[in-house]
Amino acid sequence: MTELSIALLNETPADDAAIERLVARTFGPGRFARTAYRLREGNPHRRDLSFTAHIGTMLVGSVRLTPIVIGDAPALLLGPLTVEPPFRSHGIGRRLVERALEAAKAGGATLVLLVGDEPYYARMGFKRVPPGQVALPGPVDPRRVLLCALDGTPVEAVRGPVRKDFGSR
Repeated sequence: MTELSIALLNETPADDAAIERLVARTFGPGRFARTAYRLREGNPHRRDLSFTAHIGTMLVGSVRLTPIVIGDAPALLLGPLTVEPPFRSHGIGRRLVERALEAAKAGGATLVLLVGDEPYYARMGFKRVPPGQVALPGPVDPRRVLLCALDGTPVEAVRGPVRKDFGSR
C-alpha cells in the first residue's frame, strides 16, 4: 500500500462545518452528554493550537485544544480527536496529537488533559491521573483521565477541580 500524502494545517473558521460533520459522524449525538463536552461547551477552543488533516482537499481528521484550569494550574483539554473511519490506522490521529502538543509546548503550555484510551495516548506521552486527584464536572471513568505534562511535572503533582478557563484568550 502506498503512503498517504497527508497535510496537517492549522484549523481555520472555514473548517468549522466540515469538522462538525466529522465529529457528528464519528461520535454521534451521545457526545453532548460526555463530561469532556461540558468543559468545551461555551468555552472556545484555541485555533492556534488546533489542527486538521487533509488528503488533497478532503478534511479527514481534526484535533482541538481548549483552555481549562486544573486546581490553579492553567491547562488544555485535548479533544475531540477524530479521523474519518476509512483513514484510521494510518497514523493520522497520532500525527494530529503530536502536532497539537508541539504547538502547545511552543506556546508555553505545560499541561494537557484528556479523557481517552490509555494504550493509545500513552505512546504520545499521556499518563493516567491517579483516582481522586482531579475532579471533572461530571461522571467519567477514572481510568480514562490522562495527562501529558509538557514541562515534566509529575502527574502526581497535578490536583484539583477541572473547570473552563475563560481567561486564556
